[in-house]
Amino acid sequence: MKIYIFRHGETTYNRARRFTGFDDPPLTELGWQQAKIIAEKLKDKNFGIAYQTSLQRSKDTLKAVLQYHPDCREIIEDNRMIERNYGQLNGSTHEEFIAKNGEEKFNLIHRGFFEAPPSGESFAMVETRVQSFIDDLLAKIRLENKNAVLSAHGNSIRLFRKIMENASIEETVGWTIPYDDYYDYEV
Repeated sequence: MKIYIFRHGETTYNRARRFTGFDDPPLTELGWQQAKIIAEKLKDKNFGIAYQTSLQRSKDTLKAVLQYHPDCREIIEDNRMIERNYGQLNGSTHEEFIAKNGEEKFNLIHRGFFEAPPSGESFAMVETRVQSFIDDLLAKIRLENKNAVLSAHGNSIRLFRKIMENASIEETVGWTIPYDDYYDYEV
């Protein structure tokens, strides 16, 4: 069985370098173009189950992909693959945070594995919910003998990759997750 996972297209927050988290900004024009690129790259792939989160950027990007897959009728919303919650930082810019707290604290919050923003989640916390999602996903696709496609978010994909690739923390926090490509896993 195969799993295809991709990041939503660029949003207005991504473009402005804002902590996005659970906020729900729209895709930019570039983000829509990136969604079309992902759709083109996946158009010849076969999958029967599609996953999205409750955030519109995930839904919109998946919608672009599913235009080539009218036979994929099972769309599941699962927030275990939602973006990392930046808590009190959701919506604030990286520059504002750096001006107030310094570059070192920004790097710790932004890419530190165990550091959670105020009222937010650390990567370690996100990994726990992503692991739960993967356990259920693998059971479902094996039981139903169907491939799956996932429209997810940069930080949930980071942890998905860590688990599926058995990667180190250092590798995981160093990855940049593209807006216009996908990862695939055979299970």
